[in-house]
Amino acid sequence: MNQAGQTELSWRESFKIFVQPKVLAMLLLGFSAGLPILLIFSSLSLWLREAGVERDAVTFFSWAALGYSFKFVWAPLVDRLPIPLLTEWLGRRRAWLLLAQLLIIASIVAMAMVDPADTERLKWMALAAVALGFSSATQDIVIDAYRIEAAESRLQGMMSACYIAGYRVGMIVAGAGALFLASGFGSAVGAYDYAAWQMAYLIMAGVMGVGVMTTLMIKEVSLPQQARTSLRYHAELLLLFFFCVIAFVSVFFFGGEVATVWKQTLGDYTGHPYVMNFLVEVLLLTTAILAAWIVSRVGLRAGISDPVMVDETYIAPVKEFFQRHGVKTSLLLLALIGSYRISDIVLGVISNVFYQDMTFTKDEIAWAVKTFGVIMAVFGGFLGGLLSMRYGVIRMLLVGAILSAGTNLLFIGLASVGHNLDMLYLVIAADNLSAGLASAAFVAFLSSLTNISFTAMQYALFSSLMTLLPKLLGGYSGSIVSSIGYSQFFVVTALLGLPVIVLILMARKRLQIKEPVRESGN
Repeated sequence: MNQAGQTELSWRESFKIFVQPKVLAMLLLGFSAGLPILLIFSSLSLWLREAGVERDAVTFFSWAALGYSFKFVWAPLVDRLPIPLLTEWLGRRRAWLLLAQLLIIASIVAMAMVDPADTERLKWMALAAVALGFSSATQDIVIDAYRIEAAESRLQGMMSACYIAGYRVGMIVAGAGALFLASGFGSAVGAYDYAAWQMAYLIMAGVMGVGVMTTLMIKEVSLPQQARTSLRYHAELLLLFFFCVIAFVSVFFFGGEVATVWKQTLGDYTGHPYVMNFLVEVLLLTTAILAAWIVSRVGLRAGISDPVMVDETYIAPVKEFFQRHGVKTSLLLLALIGSYRISDIVLGVISNVFYQDMTFTKDEIAWAVKTFGVIMAVFGGFLGGLLSMRYGVIRMLLVGAILSAGTNLLFIGLASVGHNLDMLYLVIAADNLSAGLASAAFVAFLSSLTNISFTAMQYALFSSLMTLLPKLLGGYSGSIVSSIGYSQFFVVTALLGLPVIVLILMARKRLQIKEPVRESGN
């Protein structure tokens, strides 16, 4: 028995958790969360291509990704604002979840109603895709918060594993499923049929009914009571939020061309274009955040919203996190969150290009990566959740970090042998198994860091932070490969995981996390 009085679960007790209603519900909600994302990106790209539209010419579509990248900005509103009628009927979490799902369905239907071959109406599909991105990101915010609040900490590993498994299945249905449907209804490259794609997307909208039915069937979680505020205060807060979003987006919209010129100029002047590109992008993001902050301060001075309510909504969740852990430990945790997935994300950005360079065909890549790889990742996620319950989240967090970095070295072997299917499947199995295990442990770890009073805001901030640095670095993976080659690049991605291991050991010591221990009776 450990210091917390907890004992290690037996294998039988661990497996029983699989069939608990709240765990199965996370599998279905994960499916609902994974379905929309590919309808915005890969499936939509193929639809546009068959319709004769070059996606890079449709700049509006790239805005759909903003919802996923900056969902922490409006997550506090999900934590605090009630929805008229729905909140009284379903409760705070289920009301927001149902609203997000209905908006997702409406957005998918709106996309289906537009033929992209009609260039004059293409902007309406782009707007529907942006709406789908933001409504889907909102659903993610609510599901993450519900998962944390619906189960005690010892179940978070399995809740996370089921969510990840459902999410990947949803992606398969929206990716491969939508393509099979469109093809089956008669659309193909060179023989475009709008009605086929329309029917495929309408069916996907119907499949979202899985999430709606789950939302209506699950129980609302008990949350701390919040002080009641008038509708006027809520409306004022939303108005201030809207002005801040306009300021943030405007910097990216109007500063994009200037940033491109700076990248070229500074790259030529210094002789280090990759470094300058990274620094300019960081500067652009910082400027956008600063612009939103300035607008918020001006808005508060102008009396657009109540400063106390803004402080309770946005400042209090961050302040609570630092007060609970202390400044040094909080900064250590944020560094760990921001770097934990750096090894697999930086490599993952270039992985498909690598497979093609190794002369693997599209069919071979599809079967190995999109099918076998997903199965291994789902299995790894369940394994990570199961082991996290038995041996503790922090131990599996450490194991996941070691495996994620170590399996990157297997790619060196694949680069050496070239086109070898046996080696490809070995690498895919190891990489996806370790990624699934690490993801389940990491999500459970993030869940343990949140305060139930600010669940949506804190977790949304964590989940956005965990991909920010890896994605920024991953954008230059192609340039790095061109400079040093694949083998050395894979070594670099493995070495990126070493600081993560050190951070985990430091966090374990500072947090004094109590892991499960074995009792003689088990």
